[in-house]
Amino acid sequence: MPSKKLNKILNSLQTIEDGILVIAFGVMVVSFFLQVVNRNIFKLSMSWFEELATFCMIYMAFLAAEAGLRDGTQISVTALTDKLTGKPKIFVQLVAKAIVITFSAIIFYTSIDMLRMQLISQQASPALGIPMVIPYFAITLSFAIITVIQSAVFAVMLKEFFNKGPNSEEAA
Repeated sequence: MPSKKLNKILNSLQTIEDGILVIAFGVMVVSFFLQVVNRNIFKLSMSWFEELATFCMIYMAFLAAEAGLRDGTQISVTALTDKLTGKPKIFVQLVAKAIVITFSAIIFYTSIDMLRMQLISQQASPALGIPMVIPYFAITLSFAIITVIQSAVFAVMLKEFFNKGPNSEEAA
């Protein structure tokens, strides 16, 4: 089991992530609703509703990817791991987790450079006029959280791998 301090950090990250997801979903729904009302009743030119909803959807998609990884609800190919038990199964899962962590860390690292370029260029969104660094930050935030949480899960799995007996069937 992870330490209490690690659990507290992971729970804090999950709370932040869930909060952003709830807020983004609420703002997206309200924006789409107002866009439909505006288009059908007021007929005003207000394209920023759609842009705001799109940015909220971007945050939701990236953060939901982490939630799916964390909860194990992501689509995955388990043909090999379903046939394995004990340490071989944990080893294959460790390799897969290491690949996810490496990929996430690379995307996180490169997204920081992308944010830096957005700050330098001061590009703004067409309808809202907000700095484009805000929507692009979804990539950095989500892959940072993925890297941290998946690394913690990896550490727990690694501990389990070395603490279980060689023929343990409990390790899944």
